[in-house]
Amino acid sequence: MADTKPPGWLKTALELGPILGFFAAYLWLKGHVFSIGGTDYEGFIVVTAGFIPVFLLSMGLLWRLTGHLSKMQVVTAVLIVVFGGLSVWFNDPRFFKMKPTIIYLLFGGALGLGLMRGRSYLQYVMDGVMPLTHAGWMLLTRRLMIFFLILAVLNELIWRTQSEETWVYFKTFGLTAAIFIFFMTQGKLFQDHSLTESDSD
Repeated sequence: MADTKPPGWLKTALELGPILGFFAAYLWLKGHVFSIGGTDYEGFIVVTAGFIPVFLLSMGLLWRLTGHLSKMQVVTAVLIVVFGGLSVWFNDPRFFKMKPTIIYLLFGGALGLGLMRGRSYLQYVMDGVMPLTHAGWMLLTRRLMIFFLILAVLNELIWRTQSEETWVYFKTFGLTAAIFIFFMTQGKLFQDHSLTESDSD
């Protein structure tokens, strides 16, 4: 399948649409209890059950349009199926709430492992997007590793100490905003360590 580049709005819609859909469905169904097969399920569980196929469909369409998925998207999809499925199977929302923690620990751990070996695994994923010097990649990788570990701890604190609704707001908007702000604050790094076309030749 040849790689293509879909319109920016469509790619964004496929990536963010399922998350926003989850948020909207949760607000609609929170507080409701559904009896299915003689078992009562809270709205959160029902929304989680619907989110899994919607997310997979979205990733499938994205793969169909672009010809590839990033490693991060693949890992995220697997963890959503596993932890979302466990939440539905055991009728326990804690599994799904732990999913961001596991994702950030995996990514942070992988970046840390690469740093211990003197490599930036982040560079392998994003080299074509942001051409940086080796020192720049190592510095960005170190910062992102710490950032991912902080997000993992923060997610644990939020879902264990706050209400379910607070966690949903945090998951939908807080984590997305945090990642956006992180990269926005790396402007000086990108400026100091960016490679020009002549440097990369």
